[in-house]
Amino acid sequence: MVHEHMFCAVFDLDGTLADTSGDLLDAANAQFEAEGLGSPLTSADRNTALLGGRAMLNAGAKKLGLYDERFAERRYLSLLEHYEANLSRKTVFYPNVIEVLGNLRADGWKTAICTNKPIHLATKLIEELGASHLFDSFIGVNSIPERKPDPKPLLLAIEQAGGTVDKSVLIGDTATDYNAAKNAQCGILLVDFDQTGIGQEFPDAPLIGEFAQVESFLSNWRNNF
Repeated sequence: MVHEHMFCAVFDLDGTLADTSGDLLDAANAQFEAEGLGSPLTSADRNTALLGGRAMLNAGAKKLGLYDERFAERRYLSLLEHYEANLSRKTVFYPNVIEVLGNLRADGWKTAICTNKPIHLATKLIEELGASHLFDSFIGVNSIPERKPDPKPLLLAIEQAGGTVDKSVLIGDTATDYNAAKNAQCGILLVDFDQTGIGQEFPDAPLIGEFAQVESFLSNWRNNF
């Protein structure tokens, strides 16, 4: 059966759809505060936050001179518990996300999320932000054994959304996203809303600085077919 809508826009979550850094940093700092070590992580560590819980714990431990290989592992589950209980206190979508997603869907695009965030946290966050209805599929880090940059999660997100790979674009903000798209042989659009400098790392990839630009990029991209 041929899908009526074959074009699919797949979005990374943290750093692409939403600025989750505030709640992530709070969850990491809570682990240090529980041990009387203060809050070593600040807003200056927001890009580290987007690399995940272990990266934040390691960064904080290094600032305190406490780093060892087991430091993050011993505190990671506690961090996740704190984060799950406080998912959306500070997290917000980047400007224009809801409007753009609605317009894309109205224009016939399938939309999906493919994230290296645990799937139950990803779906819960999107639900708390009131946007579950704007996505056709959700794939998280534990949906299948493989994770980005392996192409399998991305390919599954496209399949479950009802898209086809050659007519799909991954919108993301990291090298992991870039490599996942290349491995899956689909389109790539990099975003740099948090001034990470990702565009300098991959100058061959299209880059935008505002989410509102997603719509025009995808429209022009689809016109090539």
